[in-house]
Amino acid sequence: MAILHAMVGLPGSGKTTLARQLEVKYSALRLTVDEWHVSLFGNDVHDHSDEADFSRHNARHAAIEALLWETAARALVLGLDVILDFGFWTRSERDALRAKARKLGAGFAIHFADASEEVLLERIKARNAQLPPGTFHIPEIKLKEWTRLFEPPLPDEFVP
Repeated sequence: MAILHAMVGLPGSGKTTLARQLEVKYSALRLTVDEWHVSLFGNDVHDHSDEADFSRHNARHAAIEALLWETAARALVLGLDVILDFGFWTRSERDALRAKARKLGAGFAIHFADASEEVLLERIKARNAQLPPGTFHIPEIKLKEWTRLFEPPLPDEFVP
């Protein structure tokens, strides 16, 4: 049975690094939304970005996630494990994804990349200074907002 692997965590938590390891371990298709976004639209957010910039960025991101889900669903039906490296910040997102996987006859696994706010800020500062390929500049103020929105997975979410 194919398994849908959901990468859960905030920017800078290590999701993509872990996703790359799992890609090899499971011979899985890894779909990292940020890599696609940067390839298509470049780094479209900065410290000076306003709400209109973030709104445009978020709309693009959502459209890419929808297309990547279509690709993931087809791969799962064909029997291939898939890693969705999207973040899945809320329980409702994770529950909806689990339901989609079940509907396709696939298994579901959560991989949580946990890091303290202090570590996230440190990593984001370093990342912003170098911007490795496929990554965004993350304004520190946004990361602080996002930490308040994030819902870490509870133990019952890890049960297949």
